[in-house]
Amino acid sequence: MMAEEEKGEEPNPETKEANPAPQNAPRSAAQSTASDGSTVRVHYKGTLADGSVFDTSEGREPISFTIGGRQVVPGFENAVRGMKVGDKKSVNVKPAEAYGDRNPQLIQKVPVSVMKQSGIEPQKGMVLGLRHPQHPEMQLPATIVGVEEEFVVLDLNHPLAGKELTFEVELVGVD
Repeated sequence: MMAEEEKGEEPNPETKEANPAPQNAPRSAAQSTASDGSTVRVHYKGTLADGSVFDTSEGREPISFTIGGRQVVPGFENAVRGMKVGDKKSVNVKPAEAYGDRNPQLIQKVPVSVMKQSGIEPQKGMVLGLRHPQHPEMQLPATIVGVEEEFVVLDLNHPLAGKELTFEVELVGVD
């Protein structure tokens, strides 16, 4: 999500230099604190227990979301709530506050023939996009975790389900 750019006034024709952007009134502490309904901009790095990075905003614009808008996992949102612009922190997020625990009922077997009819040569580790039964415009990721003689074993759990996540976060803006 793009951060909004402040635009200055047109160059002064006599000096050929840009006039500075108008200054906004100073923000109060409450206005620069992330609270419910605030749209925030955050730089972050997400890592797993082994230290591997699963996502980061490094080299990109900060992400933008509304506190209370259910746009990010609850543990991430709770970590940002109450931060002030410029604050940095590291937070561990349990599976229940991230992508949930792994659900064994989301391991499904599909006949190999169904895959081959769709032109798919199933291979372990392949990720497929399955159409959501109630919302055909949505796709659900499914990872092939096994290929048997007659069946393909699919895991419909989110890849980060059951994992404790660590986020390093920096609040860079509050609107």
